[in-house]
Amino acid sequence: MDSPWINITEASCFIQKKYAPPDVRTAIILGSGLGALADELQSPRIVETAFIPHWPTSTVSGHKGRLIFGELDGTPLLVVQGRVHYYEGYQMDRVVFPVRVLAQLGIRNLIVTNAAGALNPEFSPGDLMIIEDHINLMGTNPLIGPNEDNRGPRFPDMSEPYNRAFIQTMEKAALELDIPIQKGVLAVTHGPTYETAAEVKMLRTLGGDAVCMSTVPEVIAAVHLGLRNLGISCITNMATGLSDSKLSHSEVELTAGIARDKFIRLIRKIIPTLDII
Repeated sequence: MDSPWINITEASCFIQKKYAPPDVRTAIILGSGLGALADELQSPRIVETAFIPHWPTSTVSGHKGRLIFGELDGTPLLVVQGRVHYYEGYQMDRVVFPVRVLAQLGIRNLIVTNAAGALNPEFSPGDLMIIEDHINLMGTNPLIGPNEDNRGPRFPDMSEPYNRAFIQTMEKAALELDIPIQKGVLAVTHGPTYETAAEVKMLRTLGGDAVCMSTVPEVIAAVHLGLRNLGISCITNMATGLSDSKLSHSEVELTAGIARDKFIRLIRKIIPTLDII
């Protein structure tokens, strides 16, 4: 076993020994501005990630370092508040470290969320987008390097990175709750600069509907480990060239907060169903 997997095992053993989480099979990674979902958990047990061996520390505003075990309307759930990004200077094995720890804790269903800029001119700030597929433009991949064959295949199939049944469940929930929702392709760049107007045109031409600086590495690592994934983007702004507004992280957080209530209602609706699909 190579060193990264030793560190992953140490982290997961620490969590299990110190906090004895219940039988949780579903986890959600919260993106910028969506951390309020954690406040909805009943009987929360909070783990500060600063105390977990080898866990990377986020340097980005709005990304708390916490794992929260609890129940959402009776369904066990693990919430990850805060993530680290490639642009922070972390190598890819560190970016996907939390996902690999989640898998060792027994997680089988993973919801990944993010704040994203709209490439599709039909979208509006405050929309929620179900991620149907993605385009990795980060110039790297978290699976580069030696492969542990007992954990996942050397060449993972990526024909369904986002579980189709989960997508259908999300669409049905949105319809029942009368919440408008978008679907589309997520493009990912490594950042930290926002895209230029020319880059936005390129990304749209390639087939992207929204763009962000996270999520895709986590999903690739999760697919490798056999997890079932659901991706949700909160559209926080129109990408450069699609509006006259200057972009800022504070705007991203503010708009994500506006979409928060819709997001929480949808998550409460779908969480009890994922493990029986």
